[in-house]
Amino acid sequence: MPVSTPPRKTEPMQSDRLSVRGGPTGTPPLAFAAVILANVALAFGPLLVRMADTGPVASAFWRITLAAPVLAIVALIGPARPRMPGKGQAGLWMLLLVGGVAFAGDLGTWHIGIRQTTMANATLFGNSATFIFPLYGFLAARAWPSRSQGIALILAALGAGLLMGRSYQVDPRHLVGDLMCVLAGVLYALYFILMARVREHMPPVPALAWSTMASIVPLFVFAILLGERIWPDHWSALILLALGSQIIGQGLMIYALGLLSPLVVGLALLVQPMVATAIGWLAYGETLALPDLVGVAMVAVALVLVRHGSSKAVAKPGALDNE
Repeated sequence: MPVSTPPRKTEPMQSDRLSVRGGPTGTPPLAFAAVILANVALAFGPLLVRMADTGPVASAFWRITLAAPVLAIVALIGPARPRMPGKGQAGLWMLLLVGGVAFAGDLGTWHIGIRQTTMANATLFGNSATFIFPLYGFLAARAWPSRSQGIALILAALGAGLLMGRSYQVDPRHLVGDLMCVLAGVLYALYFILMARVREHMPPVPALAWSTMASIVPLFVFAILLGERIWPDHWSALILLALGSQIIGQGLMIYALGLLSPLVVGLALLVQPMVATAIGWLAYGETLALPDLVGVAMVAVALVLVRHGSSKAVAKPGALDNE
């Protein structure tokens, strides 16, 4: 009597994973909520960096170092253990290593920039990955943006310009800080590209745990070479930085990277200047003008457009067995 075998589960094609055109299923609601919450948490990072009593790169070192044991424990006790890539997976290790170094470079240069330029400039230039990462998505998929995606990009650019326009300052004294933040934005986009590829083969918490560990040594060496103060007198800002920015913020971001298109992830970064504007209003009494409100509205509309017009882009549900 012939024995029937169940059909083999086929792996999604690479073109499906990198599709940016959109599809009938739309953006996964949980992943979209995760990327929004990630950027809300990350928006408090610049404030905490300025509150820390260590050097700027040293604060990035402590953000990573304090978060690494927590992430490792969560990964070890969870169902998706941080398994070692097997034979023939050296490329995955390389992606994690280079991703961790890129993230260390992003944090180091951005934290220096935060101290040497205005908060508005640091937020604007540090999130230049908003447009770099979607560009990578379109190039990888070899596709032009759809009409709704193009409208979303234009609205996001105009909204970001209005949101940051009044606060942005062109000042030679800020040149070094501005350039450091631009470099941080480029390295952040590179980190996204590498970690999106890692997420095709590894669940989110182990991926974040391995890449976080790869960032520790570069940041420590960077801080030592700059002669920064390493050991703090007060730990509260650094603990909040590790918890809010690395564990919660990057944890949710890495999860979303495995399920959302580069366009959605990139435009969601604009939530950070929106939240920064609100923080300035609530904490420092900064007045909100009409351009600020219009900018927020335009970014919100752009996010709604990509929320309904983009499909899951990097990995399909079930692509990761342990997720």
